[in-house]
Amino acid sequence: MFLDLIFTFFIAFAILFLMRKVARRLGLVDKPSGRKVHTGNVPLVGGLAICITIVQYVYSHPNMINHAGLYMLCITGLTAVGALDDRFDLSVKIRMVVQAMISFAMIYFANAQLFSLGDLLGFGDIHLSYAGGFITVLGVIGCINAFNMVDGIDGLLGGLSIVTFGSIGILLALSGEQSLSYLCLLLVVCMVPYIVMNLGLIGRKRKVFMGDAGSMMIGFTVIWLLIGASQTEGNPMIRPVTALWLIAVPLMDMVAIMVRRVKHGKSPFKPDREHLHHICQRLGFSSIQTLALICFIATVFATIGIVGEFLLVPEFVMFYGFIAIFTVYLIVLINYCTVMNYFRRKLNLPEKQFSSN
Repeated sequence: MFLDLIFTFFIAFAILFLMRKVARRLGLVDKPSGRKVHTGNVPLVGGLAICITIVQYVYSHPNMINHAGLYMLCITGLTAVGALDDRFDLSVKIRMVVQAMISFAMIYFANAQLFSLGDLLGFGDIHLSYAGGFITVLGVIGCINAFNMVDGIDGLLGGLSIVTFGSIGILLALSGEQSLSYLCLLLVVCMVPYIVMNLGLIGRKRKVFMGDAGSMMIGFTVIWLLIGASQTEGNPMIRPVTALWLIAVPLMDMVAIMVRRVKHGKSPFKPDREHLHHICQRLGFSSIQTLALICFIATVFATIGIVGEFLLVPEFVMFYGFIAIFTVYLIVLINYCTVMNYFRRKLNLPEKQFSSN
């Protein structure tokens, strides 16, 4: 297994280097702009390299995941559309339609959908019946876009992906599902070369970005694994409420930023610089400090989910705890300018008025 992981690591690294040259010829690069602050044109190939690596591995080991053909087709389609979006800036409607179609394919051909939410409220299991399909589509689209929106500074999407896949892998291993657990480990291994190059650890000239191709593929893989693990008949591998804790940071950030945009009369899908990582940088944290802080927070949330699952903490306790933290997070993030200015006055810190502009 160790040699297998090492081989996968170097394959992912090699594909990254190869795709960099291809991307420059095709114009698949991220150019600096008012919202994108970086130096030079950076190839958007992280997602393409990870997708190619995972597809070739699953193709040669089809028994490691149920409906392997469908899974490979879905992530390939999403990665292709994401790459087109990176190159030509597709409209939100086109991306949403494709994501919805992928969701329908997952439901129809793999019967992978939300049938039950578990005992979230403390009054017994919540069975979704005919609403399950609709809620599943919303869940898939939401998860894909949550990971897409969080990709704002170097290393963040890769770091959060490692936390999420690592946590899912641990829970699957504890439940005896070694094959899918190993897939999560492979995803973590594939993420490491990307992070190394994304952070410029082997030279700024070799820097790469994930691109929408990668974030969409990662988000879909996360929700595929979570639905598969939480909706199995009889004795699910994880409880549905645990999934909330494993993707807490991307989920909370997406909802908070969309509420904030609507509150200010903007489109919830219009990009801006109001995400958690942007706010941390405005508060004086460096990019590396912001990366470490957010990944630490995500790790704490994921640990709560793992411990709660292992100790069988009642589902409604886990859910109400999540909602309480989410509510505080939402209020603070939506009103972060007011909150930070208040604490600066109370603590007699140097005058610096925070503004959302």
